[in-house]
Amino acid sequence: MLIDVTSVCVRPEFQLDLEFENGEQRRFDMRPLLLMKPWSRIATPDLFERVHIDYGTVVWPGEIDIAPETLYDDSIPLTAVRRFNL
Repeated sequence: MLIDVTSVCVRPEFQLDLEFENGEQRRFDMRPLLLMKPWSRIATPDLFERVHIDYGTVVWPGEIDIAPETLYDDSIPLTAVRRFNL
């Protein structure tokens, strides 16, 4: 199932708060990916913060992106984040 990302907000420690077209809000931790190519190219706060939405997914300059299904499947609901203060 493909669910587009409709908004993204950069959080401390290379995390992203995402909203999906189904209304769900989730948090995605980028830290494990930043150790690998091509994401290692955005492993500084200045570059990481240049994130935006393009065609329903999260992208950075230099044609770096992440599939929306990965963002959804590997993120946690923000309700859980708030409950456990993550």
